[in-house]
Amino acid sequence: MMNNPSPTSIKLRQQSRQLEVEFPGSIYLLPYEYLRVFSPSAEVRGHGNQEIILIGGKKEVQVTNIEAVGQYAIKLTFDDGHDSGLYTWQTLFELGRDYATNWQKYLKRLEHSGLQRSADKAVQTFNPQS
Repeated sequence: MMNNPSPTSIKLRQQSRQLEVEFPGSIYLLPYEYLRVFSPSAEVRGHGNQEIILIGGKKEVQVTNIEAVGQYAIKLTFDDGHDSGLYTWQTLFELGRDYATNWQKYLKRLEHSGLQRSADKAVQTFNPQS
């Protein structure tokens, strides 16, 4: 495990919806959906050592803003309004390193819960007269 990893480059790849994070010896392409559902925020991680809260419907999520937080993290703003997670260098490194395992676990959890990656596009109708 890399002690105190520090990225040498971070790029938003809007067309492919990926965050490219380069560390010495490693480059990780982290899909926005992955970053959103594995956000280090309390909304996703909870308070304490509980299992990550399962979030579906984020397949098309976009990152609308990225900002530096000191010399140790970035803050991402997503188009669904989520902006409370601070992605430290260590968190980004671990998310990149563990991507394949994390993603497979996430997909299995979605399947078992009946949630979908895509948001429900169904049109809901209501009668304003009732």
